[in-house]
Amino acid sequence: MEKRVIMDGKRRKKGLAAASALLGGVLVLSACSGGDGDGAASAKTPESQAQVDEAAAQKTSKAQISITPKNGAVNASINKDTKVTVSGGTLTQVTMTTEGGKSVKGEMSADGTSWAPTEQLDRATVYKIAATAKDADGLEAHENSSFTTVSQANSFIGNFTPEDGSTVGVGMPVSINFNKAITDKKAVQGGITVSSSSGQEVVGHWFGNQRLDFRPDQYWTEGSTVTLKLDLDGVEGAQGVFGVQQKTVTFKIGRNQVSTVDVATKTMTVKRNGQVVKTIPISAGSPDNPTYNGQMVISEKFKETRMNGATVGFTDDDGKGEYDIKDVPHAMRLSTSGTFIHGNYWGPDSIFGSTNTSHGCVGLNDVKGAGDPNQSAAWLYDNSIVGDVVVVKNSKDKTIAPDNGLNGWNLDWASWKAGSAV
Repeated sequence: MEKRVIMDGKRRKKGLAAASALLGGVLVLSACSGGDGDGAASAKTPESQAQVDEAAAQKTSKAQISITPKNGAVNASINKDTKVTVSGGTLTQVTMTTEGGKSVKGEMSADGTSWAPTEQLDRATVYKIAATAKDADGLEAHENSSFTTVSQANSFIGNFTPEDGSTVGVGMPVSINFNKAITDKKAVQGGITVSSSSGQEVVGHWFGNQRLDFRPDQYWTEGSTVTLKLDLDGVEGAQGVFGVQQKTVTFKIGRNQVSTVDVATKTMTVKRNGQVVKTIPISAGSPDNPTYNGQMVISEKFKETRMNGATVGFTDDDGKGEYDIKDVPHAMRLSTSGTFIHGNYWGPDSIFGSTNTSHGCVGLNDVKGAGDPNQSAAWLYDNSIVGDVVVVKNSKDKTIAPDNGLNGWNLDWASWKAGSAV
């Protein structure tokens, strides 16, 4: 029994030695696969990784595409924000579509490094852009973006006068009426410039928070050209409300015509370029309804128009207008509140030059139907343009408010400049 035990012990030692050798082999193999063991094996790892990186780089395009607005943007501009550019290559294809699949026209630059849409985008619309470019080795790069343009509720525009390409009188201001209340007036005014070829200094003045007018110190120089630039695209006029206008407007200043109405003498003197060209008898506002004093600018012309007293507060006991004339001839507006200079066919000839009888307008002799060019009202109408100045003096009424019509000339220059936000 004792001998057999000894032999079993030897066998056990041999078995442990074999197991130990086998386990050691496993451990050695595990160490080699980890990178912290055999030096020769681990030295090959960075070399092979560099080879992999180099191979990957050789298969990747060097062209780098950039798209604006950035992917996921909201309140994007509808005018000038959208652009695709590339560095290290050239663009080979750019497509821009609405979410519904409608294509947007665009134009590639001559060198193939940029693309932009050639049409104005719609508001509150999702657009998608897909761009492809190639580098010098012909390897392609791709980029995609999607963004949403500013909504109607989150955008503002300015309705301006005078119109592009028009010719106006020397008193015509640039008047911009915004369709949303502006709280950051400095930012908005900073995006607008008005200049004259005459070199006159032009300054803006705010009337409330939705109207901004521009004018020089004195009337515009006759024959000059005025340029209005609206660079409001993306300008935040109020919290979360952005401008969407990018426009340049030019208009010409015509001859210098200023007509002066003397309510006391009941005459109007028309001067052109400083010279008297005509003196016309008139009938201004009656003592009960006097005409405003001040410098007024013709803002609209109507060969015939309706004038109803109820629309400007002249009503009888029944609430009807004290007058309702459906065919007032040769009417030219001087104020928002209803002051006109116009023809009068219903009054006798004797009132012109002798009696003030109107409800505040300036009346000139005329005929029903506006068909006689020899009448005083017809002559003035034919020889006046929007922007001409009509000055009323010696009336018993107050001076017209500068924002009642295009009549900011009734503010002195210091007061005008004080209303600027820049």
